[in-house]
Amino acid sequence: MNDSSEGKFEELINIVKRLKAPDGCPWDREQTNASLLPFFLEEVYEVIESVDNENWSELKEELGDILLHVIFQAVLAEENGHFSIEDSLANISEKLVRRHPHVFGDAQADEAFHAKQNWESAKHKEKNRQSRLDGVPKTLPALIRAQRLQQKASYAGFDWDEVEQVWDKIHEEIQELKEAQSNSAKEHISEEIGDVLFSVVNLARFLDIPAEDALRKTNQKFTERFAQVEAELKKRGKTVEDSSLEEMDEIWNEVKKHKS
Repeated sequence: MNDSSEGKFEELINIVKRLKAPDGCPWDREQTNASLLPFFLEEVYEVIESVDNENWSELKEELGDILLHVIFQAVLAEENGHFSIEDSLANISEKLVRRHPHVFGDAQADEAFHAKQNWESAKHKEKNRQSRLDGVPKTLPALIRAQRLQQKASYAGFDWDEVEQVWDKIHEEIQELKEAQSNSAKEHISEEIGDVLFSVVNLARFLDIPAEDALRKTNQKFTERFAQVEAELKKRGKTVEDSSLEEMDEIWNEVKKHKS
């Protein structure tokens, strides 16, 4: 960070403190660490959307919004005597050095996987956790949490050796789901669907593909293609409701063909 960047950072801190002052903004003065969380989360999703769309101008703005929330949280914490933004900066700097012994120490890590192993091992010792799976927030979206749990288990050595073994597990879980569908209660079927989803997420993890990103992009692809089906039906003077599945499927396949 050069002098100009440091100056801008200090300027933003001072603006936030001015907004929080007795003669500042009434809305800002009312905020707490907890009340800001929904807005913080919204900004994170806007960053994700900007990256997905490769909209760098928008990303620049959204990252600024994230910085605002980081500083706002720290200013509130400082006001309540918990810690300052300087404490947070010192903490992350120390953590980065401590958890990269292959860069700042004598440890070895020739591949990204080994670097992450070093990180997870150091983190486990620092936190004095009982399980290697501790520390994955239960509030994470289920798809993200599943992949993080699998990653942590993998870094601890609990993993398949070959991708074919992952495929075998998926087929095994699908077969169990089919059997459950035939003769089980809905609760058991739900459990087996969860197992299938977990095993597919594990394949994504094994192939180094973020499952959440993959599904989000597929959701967007489905939305766009369905909108094109609706548009084509409208040209024909029809709606989805008064069209046959065969007709919609025909249009869908045409849309898919042109997008391939």
